[in-house]
Amino acid sequence: MKRTRDRKQNSVPIRIMKKLVLLLLIIGIPAVIFISTFHIEKIEVVGAQRYTSDEIISHLVQTRLDSNSISLYLKYHYLTNVNLPFIEKVDVAMKDTHSVTIFVYEKMIAGCVELMGEYLYFDKDGIIVESSPKLFEGVPIVKGLKFSKLLLGQKLVLEEQKQELFDVIIDLTQLITKYDLKVDNLSFNSKYEVTLTIGDITVLLGRKDAYDEALSELKNILAEAEGMEINIDMRNFVRGTEVIIAKPKKRQNR
Repeated sequence: MKRTRDRKQNSVPIRIMKKLVLLLLIIGIPAVIFISTFHIEKIEVVGAQRYTSDEIISHLVQTRLDSNSISLYLKYHYLTNVNLPFIEKVDVAMKDTHSVTIFVYEKMIAGCVELMGEYLYFDKDGIIVESSPKLFEGVPIVKGLKFSKLLLGQKLVLEEQKQELFDVIIDLTQLITKYDLKVDNLSFNSKYEVTLTIGDITVLLGRKDAYDEALSELKNILAEAEGMEINIDMRNFVRGTEVIIAKPKKRQNR
């Protein structure tokens, strides 16, 4: 009887079950400790301008494993990068076992052109980096020019006879960023003269070899003209002479 009981206790299924229980204890207990010790309770997002912190967090933290600070760090440090428009990369840094900081590095956007309800965003080199139906605040729309080539990941190509204007576009968009001008539209007329639209203010820049001095002065003018509806004529502006004409906009009769 005793031998029969011993054989039952040492049967293959029982031995397997004991090993599984032992394995579960060896792996399971440390796993529970690991999950509870490094569970994320606080996330700080730094550097995001075109997305809210909640949008960044919801995109990065999608699974239970992502809620672990070590797992999240390893995932975006070694395994993958965030697949989100206008984001170049992200870095995850652990502040402590329950807190992480997500550093967001956005793609540099100089301006955009509109095509069939989509906005094609280009960088400082004129390469189209993203396409979106959404117009992001602070990005000027370039108008008045025809493009012969608009492909994602490739450089903007103007009509052959206008290709020299490409450098003008890049120069203007870089200066707009430099002087922190909230330009809505950057337009060219048939003579390739430049007009800026900034809210209710229209700025006639004309056609110049360089626009740095004019935009530097414009920044000072806009500080005084805030809230006005005016036309600012800087077509004949030359540093030292300050030939600038500002007139109220004519209201349309209804």
